[in-house]
Amino acid sequence: MSMLRSLGIGIGMATALVGWSASTVHAQPHVESRHDIAFNRYYTFEQIEDHLRAVAEAYPELVELRSIGKSRQGRELWVAIVTAPNAPHSEKPAMWIDGSIHANEIQASEVVLYTLWYLTAHYGQTQPITDLLEHSAFYLMPVVSPDSRVAWFEQPSTPHSRRANQIESDSDLDGRINEDPPDDLDGDGSITQMWKRDPRGQWIRDRFDPRIFRRVPEGEFGDWTYLGQEGIDRDGDGRVGEDGWDGYDMNRNWPADWQPNYVQRGAGPYPLSSPETRAIAEFCYEHTNIAAFQSYHNMGGMLLRGPGTNYRRSVYPREDLRIYDELGRLGEQMLPYYRYLVIYSDLYNVHGGEATWAAESLGVISFTNELWTAAKYFQRDVARPNEEQMWFFRDRLQFGQVFKDYTEVEHPHHGPVLVGGLNKWSMRSTPTFLLEEECHRNFAFTAFHAEQMPLVRFDRVRVERHDEGLWSLTVELRNERLIPTRTARQRQANIGSHDIVRCEPGAGRVVSAGRLRSWWDTSMEEIRFEPGRVQLESGVPGRGAAVLRFFIEGREGSEVRLSFEAEKAVDQEITVRLVPTPENASE
Repeated sequence: MSMLRSLGIGIGMATALVGWSASTVHAQPHVESRHDIAFNRYYTFEQIEDHLRAVAEAYPELVELRSIGKSRQGRELWVAIVTAPNAPHSEKPAMWIDGSIHANEIQASEVVLYTLWYLTAHYGQTQPITDLLEHSAFYLMPVVSPDSRVAWFEQPSTPHSRRANQIESDSDLDGRINEDPPDDLDGDGSITQMWKRDPRGQWIRDRFDPRIFRRVPEGEFGDWTYLGQEGIDRDGDGRVGEDGWDGYDMNRNWPADWQPNYVQRGAGPYPLSSPETRAIAEFCYEHTNIAAFQSYHNMGGMLLRGPGTNYRRSVYPREDLRIYDELGRLGEQMLPYYRYLVIYSDLYNVHGGEATWAAESLGVISFTNELWTAAKYFQRDVARPNEEQMWFFRDRLQFGQVFKDYTEVEHPHHGPVLVGGLNKWSMRSTPTFLLEEECHRNFAFTAFHAEQMPLVRFDRVRVERHDEGLWSLTVELRNERLIPTRTARQRQANIGSHDIVRCEPGAGRVVSAGRLRSWWDTSMEEIRFEPGRVQLESGVPGRGAAVLRFFIEGREGSEVRLSFEAEKAVDQEITVRLVPTPENASE
């Protein structure tokens, strides 16, 4: 435990970690997979589709592959439903995980695909994964924006383009549609930079490294002028490639705190106006068993939670913040150089975000992971590597693959120009030799998050005789996990159904019932109207218990059926006989 403390891990986290690792002592170092996937490369949307089908065919007992709709351009929106065959997925708490709502944040899809592969390959071979799928379900959507992923791979792009969906739009508000798209003048698939020779320019090329242009001192002249992004000003407005197919930002298109475009750029005409976001929302609203939510983005190495704006702070009750803090602080230990942050205070304001919608409208514990951080280039704390450090990394570890040598191209407006520079793989994408580690660490964090979804069982039971034919039955429902069956946000906004506990005597009736603050409490908060059907508005707390007492008129030895129903936990049922519990037997 002292080692865990030295890592900054608290007692609750340490208990969870020890419990998780103890069961892996006899785990195999290698598992046999029915469908292997390499995670040292990136996949096109079509290749991801092929892998999804292959995994579903290889593990039909674990995976259901379902299309929940079509993208704006008609591509399938695939969700892989993953759980053990011991019970239907809808009867277990479930975690939604998606990636690439911003399609240029490409490694997000690989992390979700890795999650699918790891869960299926390790089920039955690695005990913690087996337990996880026995107790819970996963809804995995590797690509939220398939149209833009196709465009990023197949069409000229920068590290930052194809963030939005692909629609016909008038981005520059000149009355024309998509008239000035990106132009790949040298045909390398990336939109890079353009330079023109100019005796009165402000730049010179480095004499030792021609890839680098340096600005000359003020008052002096160089040999080159920077023309900006590679391309042609097709509409004559002085800007290059500003009116292409990138449309609305689907991570600003969600109902929670949605704001119009003049407040939140890229929000779209109304909430869920994109078919992709609407399909996800409909699926989530239909699957009320979703108890945890994870969306993968890039970059910056962040574990983000809401709120997205300062004025939404009251939407996140303190009871829920304690859960976020424990998961987030543990995540910082599992993901080196990542930081646990709050969106509005540590990053910037976001209106209508997906993860904040999940937290605020669904009431579930929701994170956004911003994959990859500059510190990972060097495996040490280098938040902002300088130019020399970055060139060292690109040359010595990436062997120049993210740089396109400058070549001369004839430009219709500028004449001969140099085109080249850092390509679309150069900034936001995890280098492929580090991709599998990035996938695994982020999967491990979300697996731990999923493992903390409610796990409820009937615990202690005590039966006492009072007057002739009158009995009291005290029962404790215990949640072994961190997340309650109903979060404070769900209670605050009256989201979803209350948990229900039923007491059904085989002979006789329930005459009174109530809730106790603890097992040892002598006072009871009486339930009115339906004593045999108790609603737990607050649910069963995380790592805690709900204690109920029923007074029953019935015959000695007769059976009483106790059942527990919850949207975000597996339903439970036990049978108890009206026989006095021996002293201390239920303690």
